[in-house]
Amino acid sequence: MKVLVTAVKENMKISNNIYRISAEFESEIKPGQFFMLKTTDNSFLLPRPISINDVNENIVSFLYRIEGQGTKKISSLCKNDEFQLFGPLGNGFDIDKMKGRVVVIGGGIGIAPLLYLCKVLGKETDVYLGYKDIENMYIIDEFELYADRCVVVTEDGSFGEKGFVTDYIPYDEYDVVVTCGPEIMMNKIANNCRDKNIKCYVSLERRMACGMGACLGCTVETKTGNKRACKEGPVFDCEELL
Repeated sequence: MKVLVTAVKENMKISNNIYRISAEFESEIKPGQFFMLKTTDNSFLLPRPISINDVNENIVSFLYRIEGQGTKKISSLCKNDEFQLFGPLGNGFDIDKMKGRVVVIGGGIGIAPLLYLCKVLGKETDVYLGYKDIENMYIIDEFELYADRCVVVTEDGSFGEKGFVTDYIPYDEYDVVVTCGPEIMMNKIANNCRDKNIKCYVSLERRMACGMGACLGCTVETKTGNKRACKEGPVFDCEELL
């Protein structure tokens, strides 16, 4: 991992309250890992954990939603402004364990880290994406570049299928399920996978202060005791979790 002060390559709004920021970073990065991001003016104390959205050669990009003071300040950065990157952190997805037919299921801002995973997995992957409505959709066209099938669901039916993405998953077609999004969504998917004896990996979102496992602020309960989302995760086998 590195602590790097670097320049913004691009920082732009791509959907309702959602932005993408990118910078140069030359190091190996795995899908599912994240960075801690911070501005250099000390306008907020703790860096913000933001998952990796995509990697193109030596350019890494992050998608984030404005939630508070920190992300609002990050959204104000312009091209060539300096900011701090700390990472890559976390274990990410173990691609070698994803054998057979894979489906990737995302909801809300949890869709963001799944693009790079789909890019690495390749065209044999199906993708199901759940959004609140058409105003809150983003990067569907980018998923379509890498997915064999891309199904979009909006709660109000303003685009694609109507309802919740969990209502449309044909579990029996898949050997491996990967999901990231609201906890209620991931719980339902994990329970369905347990019932059908399908391998399932979840990427958990937790508030983090340090990103290195020192503060224990992102503890996750597992069958073998408490683990840290930033260190042992954020990706877990759903069979591990309570």
